[in-house]
Amino acid sequence: MTGALIELEDVTKSFTVARRVGRVRRRFEQVRAVDHVSFDIQQGTMVGYIGPNGAGKSTTIKMLTGILVPTSGRVRVSGLDPSRRRVELARRIGVVFGQRTQLWWDLPLRDSFDLLRSIYRVPLARHRENLSAFTELLDMGPFLHVAVRQLSLGQRMRGELTAALLHDPEILYLDEPTIGLDVVSKAQVREFLAALNRDRGTTVLLTTHDLSDIERLCRRILIIDLGHVIYDGDLPTILQRFGDERTLVVDLEEPALPIEVPGAVVDRVDGPRQWLRFRRSEVSASELVAMVAERARLVDLAIEETDIEDVVRRIYLTGRS
Repeated sequence: MTGALIELEDVTKSFTVARRVGRVRRRFEQVRAVDHVSFDIQQGTMVGYIGPNGAGKSTTIKMLTGILVPTSGRVRVSGLDPSRRRVELARRIGVVFGQRTQLWWDLPLRDSFDLLRSIYRVPLARHRENLSAFTELLDMGPFLHVAVRQLSLGQRMRGELTAALLHDPEILYLDEPTIGLDVVSKAQVREFLAALNRDRGTTVLLTTHDLSDIERLCRRILIIDLGHVIYDGDLPTILQRFGDERTLVVDLEEPALPIEVPGAVVDRVDGPRQWLRFRRSEVSASELVAMVAERARLVDLAIEETDIEDVVRRIYLTGRS
């Protein structure tokens, strides 16, 4: 793990939970939210950290920021122990929680940024330079003087991203940054994050339930389930390994019975359109198209790849088996 910007080595985090026994009595149990997790993240990379609710994602982020102390194991961020050197680390990281805010509700957005400059002791010239750049990239000019409570969810999220980045952090932790956003706002946030990573080399750890965020931003993904990391690799590999199934959608000249061809199964028929499911490891798309063309007259066709949500679902099942 030497040289990594973020390091977790055999990290465990347990909580004491009270469970009711009968009407009055309670029994206390130890629950492991994170169970012997190890991984490292190099500087300048963007990594997706995904899993179902309760998998341990947010607990991991809180240990990386120093909010929580690990029960056992070793955590280092920028060479620092987050829980012991939390103030020093705060100057090197930015954090955005999709359902929490670091902005002052009743103040204009610009005033929140000014207060954060004082908190992080950012030189005035650098603050102005960063604010100008982020205002342009995120199109915030029209609402900089609007009170935070009057902003739309998309506008507020752009403000949250700016607030987390004005002090030039090395690392940005994002916990559900696009939750509840409309399509346009999501696209703006994704484009900004891609540019931030590309142009400034900011290291990004992204947790999200929106897998389209992962597809568009991250080449490497970590999948955690029940406190364990069950997959650590790049996105193309995971799609190749677990996304073997594809679907050939064909439009015929006229309605027909389900087409029977080796290596494919007709999942659905809707008039002249048929959906044939097949595995790329068993038959190629070109071979399948040729066989279908021998049996019926084609008007149009398309190939549908496996949805990444289905891929992740299969990985969960594999990890639990």
